[in-house]
Amino acid sequence: MLSFKNKKFTLLHIILFAFLAGVASFGLTSLWKERQFTEKSAAAASAYTCNYEVKRMNGYKFIKPLMFVEEDCESDQLMGVKQNITTIIDRYKSLGDITTASVYLRVYGNSEWICINESERFEPGSLFKVPVLISILKQNELNPGFLNKKLVYNQAIDAGKSVSFESKTIQLGESYTVRELLTYMIKYSDNKATILLEKNLEPKILQKLFSDFGLEVPNIYASQYLFSTKDYSYFMRAIYNAAYLSFEDSEFAGELLSQCNFKEGILLGLPQNTKVAHKFGESGNQVEKQLHESAIVYLDNQPYLLTVMTKGKDNKKLSKLIGEISQTVYNDMKIEAN
Repeated sequence: MLSFKNKKFTLLHIILFAFLAGVASFGLTSLWKERQFTEKSAAAASAYTCNYEVKRMNGYKFIKPLMFVEEDCESDQLMGVKQNITTIIDRYKSLGDITTASVYLRVYGNSEWICINESERFEPGSLFKVPVLISILKQNELNPGFLNKKLVYNQAIDAGKSVSFESKTIQLGESYTVRELLTYMIKYSDNKATILLEKNLEPKILQKLFSDFGLEVPNIYASQYLFSTKDYSYFMRAIYNAAYLSFEDSEFAGELLSQCNFKEGILLGLPQNTKVAHKFGESGNQVEKQLHESAIVYLDNQPYLLTVMTKGKDNKKLSKLIGEISQTVYNDMKIEAN
């Protein structure tokens, strides 16, 4: 009996040992597979890691202020709204209502962005008034009191182009402070006020602005300067981030842009009383019109920057396109914010 019991005892041990060995083998195999999966995932993630471009301001001895941190890759989360915008643009093109359009969108809550037709370049028209605004405010920082300087509009100025969206303008023989001229330039998009300001702006300040942003420095004698939507958006980003001017001057610039009285573009796609800092621009000729707008939309918990540039034959259809794109973006951002 004792021998039989010992054999039984030994058999149980063998079965138990085999079971434990199987469990251990399964565990080691799973661990190896998990490690392989982790390593492959890490390698894949590494392959798709975005690079970052850091833009800093030059001109100081001991500091180099940070202005922008630019991620190379577009946002996966914004691909849905990108597709919706692309569909709208394609529809307008198929109807012959536009020639082309480009869109840049940046969401400030997470700094994600997308761009459509990034390589397309446009004549900015009155959008150029924003870098002039920034440069005038920078000149005031370098020469305190410049905003209070009075300038007399004593010689008629020929703006040299006709515009479709006219508004209030300065009057011949009247004097205005630089601060008042900035209001005319931004709120009413007055070309005469702009030219008067440009005559009193130090060119090197404007040129340094473009150089600091990593953009091609404009030739003051050139007849035009072309922008992509992404490049132009640096100016609006600099104001929102207070990355180039003082906090006070950045706030002043944003307040001025919030008074822009153009309502035939991005505002068409937004609910009334939505807080927006924006500037529009028109250019082109009799054959091809260009209409653009760049805006910071202060949606609760989800502020975003939207720049739309368009080419076509009819400003009304271009403004309608900008409004429809604006509405599409707003609806998408509203869902994300909630």
